[in-house]
Amino acid sequence: MTTSIRKALISEFGGPEKISIVNDFISPPGPNEVQVRVLYASMGGADINMRIGDYPMQKKAPLTPGYSFVGRVQVNGSACSKYSKGDLVACMSMYDGDSELVNKPEKYLIVVPDGVDLQQAVALPCDWNTAYGMVHRCAKVHAGQRVFVHGLSGSVGYAIMTLSKLCGAEVYGTASEANHAALRELGAHPFTYKNKDWIQSMTELGGAHVVCDPLGFESWDESWSILDKKGGHVIGYGSNGPMLSGQPASLTAVVMNTTKLLSRNLVPFCPHKTSFYYIDKDQKTFEPELKELFKLLQDGKIKIPIRKVWTLDEVPEAHRTWTQGGGVGTVVVKVQEDRV
Repeated sequence: MTTSIRKALISEFGGPEKISIVNDFISPPGPNEVQVRVLYASMGGADINMRIGDYPMQKKAPLTPGYSFVGRVQVNGSACSKYSKGDLVACMSMYDGDSELVNKPEKYLIVVPDGVDLQQAVALPCDWNTAYGMVHRCAKVHAGQRVFVHGLSGSVGYAIMTLSKLCGAEVYGTASEANHAALRELGAHPFTYKNKDWIQSMTELGGAHVVCDPLGFESWDESWSILDKKGGHVIGYGSNGPMLSGQPASLTAVVMNTTKLLSRNLVPFCPHKTSFYYIDKDQKTFEPELKELFKLLQDGKIKIPIRKVWTLDEVPEAHRTWTQGGGVGTVVVKVQEDRV
């Protein structure tokens, strides 16, 4: 028996006019699936790129965005017994978060600890888990290092800043000038990206030991140029620069640019290295690192600022105004009210 739902739908690739809120039906979960009542979904650059059609290896339209979500278990498939009705779970789903109900494989659901703020929790599966892996596993950030982050005021950038500071590093980076005062209060050293003053300033400081750069293309070359002469690490991810400037790049261009970034590792006797970082819910590190983040949130060691909360009905407007406005932190979609 199907159930009526409301959800966001990208009808075809293109501008914000291609996304709308529609009425639909959802079937019961399959044997290995669990049906979840979505409460909050995350919203980030991946959702925008999927709407445009530029996200690597994405589904064809029509599709429902919503890269991560938190919600309550409603119905178990016939082969599922790990969760009970009403249990709070999180999932990095890639799709479907902007929907009242979703069916997802049980193995990809992770329990949300009691007492955590759900708007903050929804930022953990993708954005903060990405940052955690970059800081702790890829860059191995430690005390005394200089870490440079492009996009300090965004969800991933803010997370990298926070986790790096917990490691004892000094954090620098780029952000909208409107957010500089708030970032300085948090102990970061922000620069404006466009005027390129950050390049000379970081060079005069001795360079960065780690640069985390989601912009891609020429920005990765500039990030390489500010590395500490004794050794440094550029970590690329996302390749969101063209999307933020309103001129999305083709998948071919993104692949070629990433290949160029990684080819720097072939230079003999070079003290620097590069990586392209991503997370996948099938990686063996995914669940334990997410659980560690839940613990940090539960213990009050991290706090995730919420830049904006949109309702499900407002998702089209959120896409239309994505590059406008300021603020620091995570953008969240409140899909519906909680009920146990």
